[in-house]
Amino acid sequence: MVEKIKVLYVEDEPFLARVVKESLESRNFDVSHVSDGGHALDVFESFRPDICVLDVMLPKKDGFTLAKEIRLQNLNIPIIFLTAKTQTQDLLQGFDSGGNDYLKKPFSMEELIIRIHNLLKLTTQNAFRKNSETNKEKVCLGKYTFYPKRYELHFESAARKLSHRETLLLSLLTRDLEYPVLRQEILQTIWGDDSFYNSRNLDVYISKLRDYLSRDPEIQITTLKGVGYKVNMHKG
Repeated sequence: MVEKIKVLYVEDEPFLARVVKESLESRNFDVSHVSDGGHALDVFESFRPDICVLDVMLPKKDGFTLAKEIRLQNLNIPIIFLTAKTQTQDLLQGFDSGGNDYLKKPFSMEELIIRIHNLLKLTTQNAFRKNSETNKEKVCLGKYTFYPKRYELHFESAARKLSHRETLLLSLLTRDLEYPVLRQEILQTIWGDDSFYNSRNLDVYISKLRDYLSRDPEIQITTLKGVGYKVNMHKG
């Protein structure tokens, strides 16, 4: 089952909020709706969304201020502003406060969903690109040595050539061994979308990597249900 995209949606207009929330949920999004800016940051920290959709004019705390506070918590999460304002100064203020996109009210649900998917795709691609640019020449995994730039996985004196997607996947999984990698991030980064077909492809690639790493029983790719994957190294 494909994991749902988690959306923090902050909107004080009850009718619009209900329509947007129900429409997104009917399209397999997980939506946490907050009706004011006052406690939205607390919800952000506990809900841990993939993307934020913020109205600008909010009670207690406006969307621009909220975006700045979110940016202090997370530099990379995409933020979309919803507003009736169209002045250039307002647009600039929105981007200066950390917004990635701006959607004018009234808007269609189709446009909002397209923008959400596009922003998530761009964000994961940029994150992977930054990771690739600073990637080490090699990654040590127990008795294995992974050479990302050479597309090779070595075990003792034997070398296995990896495909492009196998290399991308193993690079993501070994980016930071202390933290899991979200299944959603892998699908968006490597395949560009999270369709059922691509999700099944990912399952196949995970199985292949597990097989490649099977000669060292201390290396395991663990599935975290509803989250993603984590590479664990067990010391004898």
